[in-house]
Amino acid sequence: MSEISRIFLKFTSNQLTTDLGIGLSLLILLIFCFFFYWITKKILIHIVEKVVTRNRYQWDDFMYERGVFHRLSLIVPALVVHIASVGFEVRIQLLMQEVVMIYLVGVGVGVINALLTSVDDIYRTYEASKNRPIKGYLQVLKIIIYVIGGIVIISTITNKSPVLLLSGMGALSAIILVIFKDSLLGLVAGIQLSANDMVRIGDWIEMPNKGADGDVIDISLNTVKVRNFDKTITTVPTYSLVSDSFKNWRGMTEAGGRRIKRSILLDMTSVIFVDQALLEKLKSIQILKPYIIERLEEIEHYNRQEKIDETHMANGRHLTNIGLFRKYVSYYLSHHPHIRHDLTELVRQRDLSEIGVALELYCFTDTTEWLKYEDIQSDIFDHLLAVLPFFELRIFQQPTGYDIQQLETKESKTDRV
Repeated sequence: MSEISRIFLKFTSNQLTTDLGIGLSLLILLIFCFFFYWITKKILIHIVEKVVTRNRYQWDDFMYERGVFHRLSLIVPALVVHIASVGFEVRIQLLMQEVVMIYLVGVGVGVINALLTSVDDIYRTYEASKNRPIKGYLQVLKIIIYVIGGIVIISTITNKSPVLLLSGMGALSAIILVIFKDSLLGLVAGIQLSANDMVRIGDWIEMPNKGADGDVIDISLNTVKVRNFDKTITTVPTYSLVSDSFKNWRGMTEAGGRRIKRSILLDMTSVIFVDQALLEKLKSIQILKPYIIERLEEIEHYNRQEKIDETHMANGRHLTNIGLFRKYVSYYLSHHPHIRHDLTELVRQRDLSEIGVALELYCFTDTTEWLKYEDIQSDIFDHLLAVLPFFELRIFQQPTGYDIQQLETKESKTDRV
């Protein structure tokens, strides 16, 4: 700087010489900073990239991808300025060192932020990350780092001790609690979710009031991201998983079976006692024949013992087509190769209603995969709907426009006749 000032002194006054010397010196220093940063970026970072990509470790790959080494290269300009500051007068030197301090704090906070992010990426490569995510805790740590960095920067600018600033923050605690309310609620909720093992990454959860129905893909301090089955993303506040109820389908996955709970609606007017002709036809069904023979013997013995007058079907006990169909469905499920027979397996009749009588199937498939589950469920009901007419039962179905049109056609033909 003294050499530059000596050159300007030949043409200008002392004050202007000093100002021009400082300005030109700072400009040259700025050029040097960019030059050394460019060298670091092009040479050293390139070397680091080669080393990182060619070794067998993964942790340094994540650090490189998150820009840890790139952010560290930002320290080089600060070192250049700090070394060059000794060539300036005292007041300029102190100002430059203060700026360098603030700059280094900002760079340090950025480096730590990138490092913590890479730590989360590294942790996600382990199976334990699905059960115990740490992203929320790392985000809390980032907030603390940002606060500390801000305090150090303010203390540097105001030339006050950081301890003094911290002592004065007690009065601002209420404001801080309001500002970081969601973060604090998320932190507490994250601890509860993790401690109670309520939700993990990869779990299928349902929260109808939040519009969430899909797989959990991310658990952070403030939000839980759910990828719905239509590929949309629903963001749910973390504390909502504690304050509100939600359904977690993990138990189904761990059990290895998915429930089928679906009904066949039967027309009540098609329910009849089984006559001899229908009985002979149903005896030809292989899995049902032993049951029919056993039940007939039981019914015959009861009617004979009670001296029932069998001339009327309302007297005594008789087989019904809906009862035989219910037993057929039960036998069919018990012999199905893709139904879990160690779990609940039930065929039951639900309450009668204006839409007929509901025959409900309650069982579990041997797979939890969505496509296979739907195939198994569809095949079962395809078969049952196809076999239903053999029992002289009809499906209940609301009349359609086609039904009404056919009825009108029949009436018009009758009128013409």
